[in-house]
Amino acid sequence: MTYRDYLQVMKSVKIAELKARLSHYLREVKRGHSFTVMDRQTPVATVHPYESSGELLRIRGPVGKFATPHEIPLPTPLKTKTDVVELLLEERGER
Repeated sequence: MTYRDYLQVMKSVKIAELKARLSHYLREVKRGHSFTVMDRQTPVATVHPYESSGELLRIRGPVGKFATPHEIPLPTPLKTKTDVVELLLEERGER
């Protein structure tokens, strides 16, 4: 960030410049700097250093009346008189 008097002004970078010098800008982010990515004169994203929130993954128990996936009943099979394999072979022209 650039400081001017009491105001903080975030640096900005155009998309083409970011693509051309991505490693440079990622090093700046690692040092604690933030910047705005611009598409012409329109801001499209803000890049800032990652802040860990502590808990990365929370594992929760099953929801509903089934304790494990293998206890969930399978749906009833469709009642069709057409052989799916025959249809596939016919579509491929391999008869």
